[in-house]
Amino acid sequence: MKKLFQILLAAVIVALVYWIYVMIATPIRFGEELKVRKAGVIERIVNIRTAQRAYKAKYQHFTGDFDSLIQFVLNDSLVMERKIVDEDDSVGMAKLKKAGKKNIEKFNMAVIDTIFGAKKLSKEEVLDLRYVPFTNKQQQYIMEAGIITTESKVVIPVVECRVPYKTFLDTVAYRQEIINLIDDEENNFNRYAGVKFGSMETGNNEAGNWE
Repeated sequence: MKKLFQILLAAVIVALVYWIYVMIATPIRFGEELKVRKAGVIERIVNIRTAQRAYKAKYQHFTGDFDSLIQFVLNDSLVMERKIVDEDDSVGMAKLKKAGKKNIEKFNMAVIDTIFGAKKLSKEEVLDLRYVPFTNKQQQYIMEAGIITTESKVVIPVVECRVPYKTFLDTVAYRQEIINLIDDEENNFNRYAGVKFGSMETGNNEAGNWE
């Protein structure tokens, strides 16, 4: 009987140690996954915002349609400006002045070669803009665009792009952690439980909630 009791006690101790380990390790693993996945989601949504701002610069409004946004990036162009001669070039400047010309010329440049800076997205990366990372292209960002009138009666274009945490986090392995995260964001901090930029209710310069 004593031996049986010792075996049961050892089993209880092992189970207790494992339970404590899980209680400590699971939140740590979830925090690491949240950090990695959120960073990937933010990186892509920043590119969406960049494309939307360029779209608005040319057409004076945003688009709520990913097909239109992607085609704009892949096939459209923007009018750019550059100086004809260096302003320190007195001879060149004199010639321009004599000809009655300004030291500026306009030219067209492909959107995809312009707006993303040095990192230069590939065609495949642009085509994937709509898809939320870590979802095997099964989930898309939620994107809306429209026009609102401010309290001062100014009509402005607005855009909002978002994705909830539950879309790109592992809801099976971290079910309770995600429930707690969403509850914390919505009820304690009164903010969107996910990643988003912009607003359909107010003009906020396409601010991101991660910034």
